[in-house]
Amino acid sequence: MSKLFRVALSLFLVFSLANCASKKKNRDGGVSILQPDQGADGVSKDGTPFDATNSQDTGLSLATSGSDTGQYQGLYTVNFEYDKARLTDEARALLASNVEWIKSNSGKIVQLEGHCDERGSTEYNLALGDRRARAVKDYLVSLGIDGNNLVVISYGKEKLVDASGTESAHSKNRRVNFVPIEQ
Repeated sequence: MSKLFRVALSLFLVFSLANCASKKKNRDGGVSILQPDQGADGVSKDGTPFDATNSQDTGLSLATSGSDTGQYQGLYTVNFEYDKARLTDEARALLASNVEWIKSNSGKIVQLEGHCDERGSTEYNLALGDRRARAVKDYLVSLGIDGNNLVVISYGKEKLVDASGTESAHSKNRRVNFVPIEQ
């Protein structure tokens, strides 16, 4: 690749990123993507506050809340065996229940967040969390959910629900949880 091409590509990326949405911290420490008409203070031009925890926020939510918190009645976190991305029978039953919620809330995109326990490298756990979230997505699609309404993200071992390091904690951390996002 020529030096001129690399410089041109770098400039293109810088200008492209400058026009992208910016981010802000939510009250719970998560990140919400700001909308183009939203200021850094989280308030739109018309004075309406944006908040990832209320239905006015239409940005992608990277908040720590979700089905792990029980905040969304009808959406259940599914857990996985150690070092596996295979759905258990129990996980399939919970996902069948989640299908009802997703169908009755068709105006929402659902973010499928893959998580792991803290054992293993960051890279390995990010890949494993991704495989877990994709296994959930594939199963939901097989049950009739539109795959375009499901977004996959992996947090690997970055968002533990229990950091005590016990086997019980490890099993709680090996999961996919669900975060509804407004369309």
